[in-house]
Amino acid sequence: MIYFSAVGMVNALGNNNAQIAASLTAGVSPGMFVQEGWLTENRPVWLGAVTGYLPPVPESLSVHRSRNNQLLLAALAQIETPVSEVIARYGHERVAVIMGTSTSGIAEGEDAVRHLHQQGTFPQGYDYQQQELGDPSQFMAELLELTGPAYTLSTACSSSAKAIISGMRLIESGLADAAIVGGADSLCRMPVNGFNSLESFSRGRCTPFGQDRDGINIGEAAALILLTREPADVALLGTGESSDAWHMSAPHPEGAGAERAIRMALQQAGLEPQNVGYINAHGTATPLNDQVESAVIHRVFGSQIPCSSTKHLTGHTLGAAGATEAALSWLILTQNLNLPPQDFSITPRDASLPDIRLVDAPQRLERPVILSNSFAFGGNNASIVIGRPS
Repeated sequence: MIYFSAVGMVNALGNNNAQIAASLTAGVSPGMFVQEGWLTENRPVWLGAVTGYLPPVPESLSVHRSRNNQLLLAALAQIETPVSEVIARYGHERVAVIMGTSTSGIAEGEDAVRHLHQQGTFPQGYDYQQQELGDPSQFMAELLELTGPAYTLSTACSSSAKAIISGMRLIESGLADAAIVGGADSLCRMPVNGFNSLESFSRGRCTPFGQDRDGINIGEAAALILLTREPADVALLGTGESSDAWHMSAPHPEGAGAERAIRMALQQAGLEPQNVGYINAHGTATPLNDQVESAVIHRVFGSQIPCSSTKHLTGHTLGAAGATEAALSWLILTQNLNLPPQDFSITPRDASLPDIRLVDAPQRLERPVILSNSFAFGGNNASIVIGRPS
């Protein structure tokens, strides 16, 4: 069995696990607020930002200098001791690094292109490596002097969920004894304006499963999870993946691929739907995603299992979403937190959606098993089941 041996994260809820747990319990998000200067049409937007201190990238690794990697450093600082112990125990060649991202250091690339247009040269210190999609894993491996498998996955919103699954497979196959998995995405203008051009960007704070939902808020985050075979409080019980390839950006209208991923994860975990205690829904707050996901959850689980989305608190953290929400699920399990309620204060629940048991008030986890969904562009789906080993 593969375990979550340590977890570190930063997002709009806070800069460490204690802050994030407190914010999640209170249903507040200090980093979710209106910002200006991001859209080309110059209207303000709700974004989820990490507002606390971020460690600098070491001078010796300056080609990797990006906010994305600073987010990873902030998450790594929280699990530095167990990571160091695992490296000492197994060796630098036996610890893998698998990251997920969709932006890497594109923000630095945007600034560099702006400087080029204005000054005729790239700014001092700019290096294309900063925005190369493989950079997060390369940076982490070089920082920790690891020589085992190291690569980055970029499958949009399922990227870091797939990083978790890949790390599990490397350990199970004997190619690694431990894996540092997760991902990071930092705020930048390309995805903000890209989602706006798709008419998928909310004009206010996003409202998953709400009647008047009109799209996503983007957020930045990093989450790192240390996977080992060493027994811990939470185990990775099952995983499922699929790719329905229905449309470049829209999900399959019946959610065929999403359902396959969920059922695969349950089968691998040896669980029936009624064994799950909570579903962390992908819940983007776009009209189509919530409609399709509700239908899938209803088909598999009926209206019996509590579920909600946390994206109104973190924003949609894109390539970091899968690991972020797996980490939030870990936090619920290890700290016995209430399940996060869906916020219907802005708009009422959409009564036209298939009947699912949306959490609308704080409640305890009834069974120590959580399913977390991540559904991405191109029909790239991943579902993860974590829970207490017993």
